[in-house]
Amino acid sequence: MKYLPTILSVIALALVGVLFYLFAHHTEELKTISAIEQKKTTPDHFRIAYFDLDTLQANYDFFKEAQTKLKAQENDMNLRLSSLSKSYQKKVDAWRQKGNNMTQAEAEQAQQEYTGDQQNFQNQKQQLESELYKASEDYKTQIRKKVEDFLRKFNSRGDYSFIFAYDPGSFMYYKDTIYNITPNLLQGLNAEYAVDKKKK
Repeated sequence: MKYLPTILSVIALALVGVLFYLFAHHTEELKTISAIEQKKTTPDHFRIAYFDLDTLQANYDFFKEAQTKLKAQENDMNLRLSSLSKSYQKKVDAWRQKGNNMTQAEAEQAQQEYTGDQQNFQNQKQQLESELYKASEDYKTQIRKKVEDFLRKFNSRGDYSFIFAYDPGSFMYYKDTIYNITPNLLQGLNAEYAVDKKKK
């Protein structure tokens, strides 16, 4: 009986040692599991690519064709408005030539016609400008979609986390040309556009 406290102390000490070992081993397992889980969610690489927007606009065939069509539409709009303006100006010149020879009723009629012509001109101008703006926005949407669809295929293996459009004066102050994918983008987009044109 006189060794009982010593035996109990040794057993308690052994239990504390076992508990300490289990706690330390469990903590290491938790760290290992945590590291594995983190590795699963963290990509092995984080790469960013870019393409030069100015070069794309200058060399993408669909973009160049869209610009040509928009320019033609703008020229047509200006011609129509100019023709309308000239026809109204002829009326005004004719009224001026009559001058004092016009009766009160003719002068009132001319004033009403002039006001109507001005309103008609503004309405025509607004409608034509609205059509031109809509056509421009439609082309922008189509171009953006074509670029996005191509880049989705181009990056199907997940080589890049982000692909930016570089535009001089944008937020990007430095670019490493090794990550410039503009030539690949242009080659692919122009090839797809050539196929689309043949289908039409």
